[in-house]
Amino acid sequence: MSARRSFGSLTPLGLVARYVTLLGVLAITIGPLLWELATSLKSKAEDVYAATPSFVPQHPTFANYAEVARTIPVWQFATNSLIVAALCVVGNLIGATIAGFALARLKFRGRRLVFGLFLSTLVLPGEVTIISQFQTVVNLGVGNTLLGVALPSMIGALNVLLMRNAFMAIPLEIDEAALLDGANVWQRLLYIGLPSVRGIMSVVAILSFIGAWDDFLWPLLVLQSPDKLTLTVGLAYLHSTFSADPRTIAAGAMIALLPIVVLFVSLQRFFFRGVGEGAVKG
Repeated sequence: MSARRSFGSLTPLGLVARYVTLLGVLAITIGPLLWELATSLKSKAEDVYAATPSFVPQHPTFANYAEVARTIPVWQFATNSLIVAALCVVGNLIGATIAGFALARLKFRGRRLVFGLFLSTLVLPGEVTIISQFQTVVNLGVGNTLLGVALPSMIGALNVLLMRNAFMAIPLEIDEAALLDGANVWQRLLYIGLPSVRGIMSVVAILSFIGAWDDFLWPLLVLQSPDKLTLTVGLAYLHSTFSADPRTIAAGAMIALLPIVVLFVSLQRFFFRGVGEGAVKG
């Protein structure tokens, strides 16, 4: 009688195929970042335009990072980006949480219509509404300001839907018991809802930060003053008409990437817990 293989077991060939696939995906996703890092550490004496360039820097140096700081006010641009990202994170944690709770737990007329409108906004690309957003920001008097950059992204439709699904996973009986005990809407949100969705809130925070930090087109349209530029827009000054050193550009890209890596490493356990969140602890 042949031994029955347990579900999910792999043959040696299947195991090799799995690791080869994982290595291929890793090379596609992480390879360009490692190449940028290696380029940013290469000295001026190394030829980055060679037919077969060397991946490992022969004479590693941090001079390219200092050159970025001399060419543009990179720390001021980074501060501006942090302000915009902080506004977007706080806005989504507060606004998307309240909106998601209302769609999931409150009964009001037109709730399905509002939910459908949120879904419809996910179908439209951002470029469709960018003109109306620009006119709205200018009419509100916050054009050419960091608040104007952050305002359209302070409550994202996707984040509202994520929070709604997280609140929907909470058993309805818990809400009913809280109502019998005399809890109002805010008490149900603060003491029942929020403790159960902390993981998905970290997902919303990470996605909001990355979206605001990496955005290029919208800050480019809204901001005109050089001292208010965000980092992604300011790094464009490293590529001038008369010179474009790939080492310096790579160093600037690494500076822009560092906060995202630090944030994700700090919150990764909450992020992965939030992706599969749905259970309620007793």
